[in-house]
Amino acid sequence: MQKPVRVRILDQEYLIKSDEDEEAVQEIAEFVNVKLREIKENTKRLSEGKVAILAAFHIASDYFQLLKNRDILLKDIQRRAEALNYQIDSIVQ
Repeated sequence: MQKPVRVRILDQEYLIKSDEDEEAVQEIAEFVNVKLREIKENTKRLSEGKVAILAAFHIASDYFQLLKNRDILLKDIQRRAEALNYQIDSIVQ
């Protein structure tokens, strides 16, 4: 683990210990901060705890969608590679 990185999220400072370098930690913190601010601005009456839960839900939803898209892409690449292998084999034989 590297030394703790000081980040600011919703006007609060946090020390984050991570295996990521400081730049990556700051980038992640900024991403989280943007998500929290978006939700906070769109839902004025929610507590910070509920805003955090909604932000976590949105981030998790985005993550799972990316995983699904990655799986679709991997299957497409595999299908294309198999088709190319078949074409190569048919020419070589």
